[in-house]
Amino acid sequence: MKNRAVFLDRDGTINVDVGYPNNYSQIKIYPSSFEALRKINAAGLLVVIVTNQSGIGRGLLTEDNLEDIHQDMMAEFASRNIRIDGIYYCPHYDLSDIPRYGQNCSCRKPEPGLGFKAADDLGIDLDNSYMIGDKVEDILFGLNIGARPVLVRTGFGASAEIRLREMGVTPAAVADDLLQAVDWILDHDLRKK
Repeated sequence: MKNRAVFLDRDGTINVDVGYPNNYSQIKIYPSSFEALRKINAAGLLVVIVTNQSGIGRGLLTEDNLEDIHQDMMAEFASRNIRIDGIYYCPHYDLSDIPRYGQNCSCRKPEPGLGFKAADDLGIDLDNSYMIGDKVEDILFGLNIGARPVLVRTGFGASAEIRLREMGVTPAAVADDLLQAVDWILDHDLRKK
């Protein structure tokens, strides 16, 4: 049987969006994110972070910087007995002066590449999974991979909610923060059974 997952945007969803951090000391996790991920773990769903990191293509940080940030993030959650099953990122920026990053790719949300890669790597059933994020691109990504998208009002969520309405795109749910989104998912899952 395939795994089910909750895909999560990083900046603006799990932690405060501070722009282009290049080390973990600049990352501020929303306090309720710890409980949210703990609940996902307890429900037996995978936790998969999918994040656009154009700061790499813009020359503001390196992939090594990003790997260090993600290792430190995983360690902070692990120190609280919370598991992150995978982190997938897109380093591309189509206007980059660095040839390997200056491209239109299939991994930059809302394109589905990160979701498909995670599904292959981790054996994920995308149709029975969820995506939580604060940007229009996160909700479209969720739809593009066949998952149920949930918008959070943290980060850019308030403006994304307006833009999505103007576009005629309706998320499966809208929540004030990550914990409320996870509670909706778990309640929704129980009602499906």
